[in-house]
Amino acid sequence: MASSSKPKRIYDVFLSFRGMEVRNNFLGHLYKALDQQGICTFINSEELKKGDQISPALMKAIEESFIAIVIFSEDYASSWWCLEELAKIMECKEQNDLTVLPVFYKVDPKEVRAGRKSYGRALAKQESKFRKDYEKVNRWKKALSDAGSLSGWHLNDGDESELIQKIVKKISTKLPRSLRVAKHPIGISSRVIEVKSILNLESKDSVLMVGLWGQGGIGKTCLAKALYNDLFEKFDGACFLADVGGTSKGSGDLVALQEKILKKILSLPHKLKVSNVDGGSNLIQHRLCRKKVLLILDNVDDSYQLDNLAGKCEWFGNGSRIIVTTRNKKLLTNHKIDQDHVYKVEVLDNSQAHELLSKHAFQTHQIRTDLVDRALNYAKGLPLALEVLGSLLYDTTEDVWESTIKKLSRNPDKDINNVLKVSFDGLDTDEKEIFLHIACFFKGWASQYTRKVLDSCNHETIVGFDILIKRSLISIEGGILEMHDLIQAMGIDIVKQECEDDLTRRSRLWLYDDVVDVLSRDMENCHVKAIVLALPKPREMRINPDAFEKLKWLKLLILHNVHDSFQGLRCLPNELRWFEWPGCAHQFPKFSSPHKLVGLHLSGGNITRFPKQFKGFQNLKYINFSHHESIVRMPDLSCTPNLEELDFPNCKNLVEAHESIAYLDKLQVLNLRKCFELSVFPNVLKSKKLRALDFCHCMKLERLPDIPHKLEGLKHFTLKGTAIIELPASIENLVSLEEMYIYNCKNLEHLPSSIYKLQNLKRLEVQHCTNLIEFPKYKDSVDQCMKVGLSNLGFLDLAGCNLSDVEFLENLSCFPLLSHLILMENNMATLPTSIKSRDHLLRLKIGNCHQLQEIPELPPFLSYFDAGNCESLQKNEDYTSIQHIVRRISTNIGGFYSFGQLWPRFIFILPEGEMPQWVVPIEEGSISFMVSEDLYDKILGLVFCFVLDNAEPKEKKYFYVAAYVNGENRVGIGRYIEILDLDHIFIDYVLPCELWGEVDFAQIDGRYIQFGLRVKGEVVKKWGFQIICKQLGEDLKAEIQDNQLIDPALLYEVDHGSTDVAAESSHVQEDNSSEADLEEDWQDCQTSTEEPSQIGAKRKHEFNLPLGKRIKTMFTSLFDRWRRAR
Repeated sequence: MASSSKPKRIYDVFLSFRGMEVRNNFLGHLYKALDQQGICTFINSEELKKGDQISPALMKAIEESFIAIVIFSEDYASSWWCLEELAKIMECKEQNDLTVLPVFYKVDPKEVRAGRKSYGRALAKQESKFRKDYEKVNRWKKALSDAGSLSGWHLNDGDESELIQKIVKKISTKLPRSLRVAKHPIGISSRVIEVKSILNLESKDSVLMVGLWGQGGIGKTCLAKALYNDLFEKFDGACFLADVGGTSKGSGDLVALQEKILKKILSLPHKLKVSNVDGGSNLIQHRLCRKKVLLILDNVDDSYQLDNLAGKCEWFGNGSRIIVTTRNKKLLTNHKIDQDHVYKVEVLDNSQAHELLSKHAFQTHQIRTDLVDRALNYAKGLPLALEVLGSLLYDTTEDVWESTIKKLSRNPDKDINNVLKVSFDGLDTDEKEIFLHIACFFKGWASQYTRKVLDSCNHETIVGFDILIKRSLISIEGGILEMHDLIQAMGIDIVKQECEDDLTRRSRLWLYDDVVDVLSRDMENCHVKAIVLALPKPREMRINPDAFEKLKWLKLLILHNVHDSFQGLRCLPNELRWFEWPGCAHQFPKFSSPHKLVGLHLSGGNITRFPKQFKGFQNLKYINFSHHESIVRMPDLSCTPNLEELDFPNCKNLVEAHESIAYLDKLQVLNLRKCFELSVFPNVLKSKKLRALDFCHCMKLERLPDIPHKLEGLKHFTLKGTAIIELPASIENLVSLEEMYIYNCKNLEHLPSSIYKLQNLKRLEVQHCTNLIEFPKYKDSVDQCMKVGLSNLGFLDLAGCNLSDVEFLENLSCFPLLSHLILMENNMATLPTSIKSRDHLLRLKIGNCHQLQEIPELPPFLSYFDAGNCESLQKNEDYTSIQHIVRRISTNIGGFYSFGQLWPRFIFILPEGEMPQWVVPIEEGSISFMVSEDLYDKILGLVFCFVLDNAEPKEKKYFYVAAYVNGENRVGIGRYIEILDLDHIFIDYVLPCELWGEVDFAQIDGRYIQFGLRVKGEVVKKWGFQIICKQLGEDLKAEIQDNQLIDPALLYEVDHGSTDVAAESSHVQEDNSSEADLEEDWQDCQTSTEEPSQIGAKRKHEFNLPLGKRIKTMFTSLFDRWRRAR
């Protein structure tokens, strides 16, 4: 089996022999024949065979050879040098895959492997000479036996010259040949490393297929060649099959490739005869299924090629690696190559591109930086373009550079275009049309918008996008269509080549001058199908009212920033599918026959007269009349049965929405945002397909329509600044709703109890609805069969809603998964006692509840509690006691795992002006202390207490704890606070790594590190902290005391022996659970797939353990595990 790391091979052949007779005759002729064939051969000199030990140079030469030829002559075994050399050769055969070929020169192979005749006599002498080193002699005997059993050549009285020719021919077939990667392989080595990580070469028990995917000219073949050169020695056989797509257009060509695979991998002197493709596939599978092979198939462009050259992993032996390069990602997917095993070859970065251009465009004189930058911008990191451009600019003047770049920007280089066009030629007609649309119009546009436009023109856009992506012709980044500049230039050039001299015979127009030219002509035979003119700034264009009517084949018309001085279009062509002209003329365009129109976008115009009814628009799907201030009444849309999206946002004077929209069965999007005057709306919306509904800032809208049918598509719903008084009970039909936001609806008085039926709702925010005095109670729900209300709600925000009680929280069968609860700026006096049983609640914000007097026991996993500006709140010392804090921190370690928090977290903000007694106050703004590694390993975290001053200016809401290690600034923490009306304490638990980052004691001189803390922010009036740590031990305590490293008062040990920690608060009950039980519960907390509420139920005995015992268990054994895991 191949070794995972092998020495670099320098020699093709190493010759091992004995005696001057062999050297001056057979060996001399063999060496000369090898040398004539350019085969690098190592032949040792007698100088290397002097002394008592074999020369290291000789051993190194064996390791650095591909093949060893051992010439066994009559007296070979009489030399202990030769025997030691042979032992090394056989060792390298096993470890480094050295190929060993024996020549039995006038001796019988049996003599060698069985130690007979001259070999027997020679070994007897060696045993006598080395009688104290039996191990060495036995190693020689084994090497002779193994080498004598190998297949080779036996020469007795035959023709030596004929045998030498056979050996040279055999050697030629055995020697691998490195491939030429590139003249200047810039950026290749880093990519090789990345692909090798995907190849997982350490695994020898499976076969892996890997794809190299990317656009033409990006360097896939160069990368594949570099991988071949780096890897082929590690395999039993290797084959690089170049340009598979170009050389296998017929089945006969594919047969030839199959024969080449077999010949190369099996190192055959002659090719195996393959009768047909199926026979070749069977032969590959049969002959290679037990061999560890490296097979690289370059430039595959058809599944048929892959299926018959490397059909399945089972065709090859364990440890084999098959690498496929292609422009078409779909080929890899269809061949079941996992996405994790597909490497996308990217363009070169700017530094690499600059280096490659410099190599190819070598200059004897300086070239201006701006010209180099323009050249790099043209190539956009594409290696092929950089190579071609570099050759054009080689050793030329700045004038030539400027002229060449200018010419290429207008007319792409043919060599580059021909390479890139291969992918285009492989597309079907529809895919080509989509590609040309993107190249000419839609690069840099939103992919979802473009899909709508192209779908309207009868293209299969979803499939088309997928094919173009897989062919590396486009990409979609952040929802935006992207295309390499050279690929775009290739597409534009294709359209230009449709007719170079006559613009009216081209399919697409996108330049201002071209559009003006065409529209000013007599266009009886105009072939233009699409005009998209998106100008960067407004520009005047004199368009004859009849101009577009003559474009009989026009399907797509988009004009941005175009102002028509004629102020109107008389008629648009019948074939038009998409018409988009923001800010167009004052009158609505006329259509002689609009039945094919799918998209109508006339936003931001000054149209004063709209048709009362849209007649004949039966295929219209998209209407956008946004920002039309002149619209007062929506037109009758009853004759647009296929309408899917209706956008009227920012129509500030729109008063009435037409009744017809209630019955648009296919309506999916209704956008009436910022229609400030809208007051008349249908009582019902019957469409079952609604997925977006926006009434935000419809300030005069007093009621929402009923939703009589279940809506499966609506997942987000926002109401903001409306005049609605109540939500309809039919809101229960928003069955897929996940998020609902209701802001500043000042007239809202009631939420329907049917809201509890929204079982998919995860987030509900009802903010600053000041007339909403209560939240509906679950018992009021009309469906008595429903056992759990709002079963998936995790986030509930009712800030600023004037609630006087929160009894709805009492029922634990409502929102059982609630993790975030915000009740700020309300009027309740207390929280329900059942809140302590909400095991999922992590964050509770009740700030600015000025009438709140009492807080009951808090939930077990609560990690953030904000009671800022609750001035009526009774002080509860239990919440600020160190025992309570440590108990809660220990509980939150479990919550940290169960609920996916980044760190174990604990922050309490309370309206109190003095720090608790356990806090060690820091009189100055900073503190430093010395810590040994033993002490640092004991530290679990730090509990800070900050007294925040309400007298500070309102804009200062931020403070910061800077952290230092040996004077060096480290991570630190920052905290943001709300505006405070009185002094508060801010209690914050922080892990050491949050403050100081990674601390490596091995990298320092001495035993101690100085840790420092400084608080920055004028809002902090006083501060202090305690360090929570495990039990220190007497020796460590003595070291701290003797060396005065740190004030012992800062250290708070947690252990069941500590009387402070063992003291229980009034609600803690005795429990006899063992530490083993706690350990088991901790594992439940980490690994259980049950709902967290079930986990909490199983662990209730843990919450009531004697405090000290539970703290020890959770902190010492479990926190250590957490620290190791991070």
